[in-house]
Amino acid sequence: MATDNGLDGYILSHIEPEHPYLHALWRATHLHLNYPRMASGHLQGAVLRMFTHMVQPRHVLEIGTYTGYSTLAMASALSEGATIHTIEINDEQELFTRPWLERSPWADHVRLHIGDALLLLRDADLVQRMGAPFDMVFIDADKRCYLDYYRLTLPLVRQGGYILADNTLWDGHVADTARRASDRQTAGIRLFNDTVAADPAVETVLLPLRDGLTILRKL
Repeated sequence: MATDNGLDGYILSHIEPEHPYLHALWRATHLHLNYPRMASGHLQGAVLRMFTHMVQPRHVLEIGTYTGYSTLAMASALSEGATIHTIEINDEQELFTRPWLERSPWADHVRLHIGDALLLLRDADLVQRMGAPFDMVFIDADKRCYLDYYRLTLPLVRQGGYILADNTLWDGHVADTARRASDRQTAGIRLFNDTVAADPAVETVLLPLRDGLTILRKL
């Protein structure tokens, strides 16, 4: 969950400084787009970058690009020859995002795909060209489809590989028993959380980072 503003400032002043290019992207996101909160931002970007350094993946898949902040945070930690394939369903978003990805210092690591991940990832030829099996997957897209993304990507991840899922606390709504059953986004996150917690195929940790970050290791 989000911390109070004072603690937020303290945390951000005691971690690696935000890269100037990522800061510019963050500002542009807030100036020009609706729902800028969807962008990962400095703290989560730093966590994703650190995790990428630790795992040292060669093949990364991201579902949900938005402006590409998380994409570039991960790409900044990739070694030579490693690639992140990121999928964005909103074709209008491409007009903003693609130039930011292609002008970035890490453009050689990034491949942007426009379309529905639930359809694209059923294309065996495309998945093979992406370099599957993946070492790491980051899910940050339609909350109603989280369980579908999980079931589709788990077979595409190597044994010992990782799946990360964002927004898995969903502003605390997942723990609010009074939350309306008709709220399909909350219901989707709850179903995902309940499923992965009980799945013997993965080891699961749910971190109270920002809006909730779940880390899954494929056994």
